[in-house]
Amino acid sequence: MAKQKQEMLFGIRATMEAIKSEKEIEKVLIRTGLSGALFQELFDLIREKGVEYQFVPVEKLNSLDQHNNQGVIALIVPIPYQEIEEVIPELLTQGKTPLILILDQVTDVRNFGAIARSAECAGVHAIVIPFKNSAKITPDSIKTSAGALYNIPVCRVQNLKTLTRNLKKEGIRIVAATEKADKVYTEGDFTLATAIIMGSEDTGIEDALLRLADEQVKIPILGAIQSLNVSVAASLMVYEAVRQRG
Repeated sequence: MAKQKQEMLFGIRATMEAIKSEKEIEKVLIRTGLSGALFQELFDLIREKGVEYQFVPVEKLNSLDQHNNQGVIALIVPIPYQEIEEVIPELLTQGKTPLILILDQVTDVRNFGAIARSAECAGVHAIVIPFKNSAKITPDSIKTSAGALYNIPVCRVQNLKTLTRNLKKEGIRIVAATEKADKVYTEGDFTLATAIIMGSEDTGIEDALLRLADEQVKIPILGAIQSLNVSVAASLMVYEAVRQRG
């Protein structure tokens, strides 16, 4: 697959307007040492809205743009995020049994892309990620997904625990994949409306989030290495749902 072209905005005012209009911004690149009242206004806005930013040398900015960028370049998310509050009702209206994948602290973009590829192939209806401590939709994650991120809704939420409670109110069962479980994943029930939570490889699922699960299941590990790559584990989980749903 060809590398996804990154959309960019150049200049302080253009970036400020994009943030104010809530355009999805991946990251704002700022020239090291940049100062001034207008820049300070932008920087205050960046921190207020929680937009990711990075100070970079002028050579980095010039490699992306030879024009007058005022020391600021905003990298735009190549695919817009969707709202889970809109995705779920649409699925129910269509008579579908929701299958949602929730990713807790999965930060590697290649893992994220690989998960999206397997999820799309398995017919997962949406992937949910938190705003913070999570990989995002980037050209690299799109490339790793083999384009699957164009075809599966990705939703971002402020708080996964709040999301989980709301999904339960909608009648969606929460199944957490964790090595702490006693039940093997093939013994879990994925036939009903289900949201599967996958955690990061190093820390797993946050304890407070794990306690909200209706069911905890594990993938057996028989070798010396005590954990699977999260993208492989996610594939096993979603395809178990496919198997059970026939």
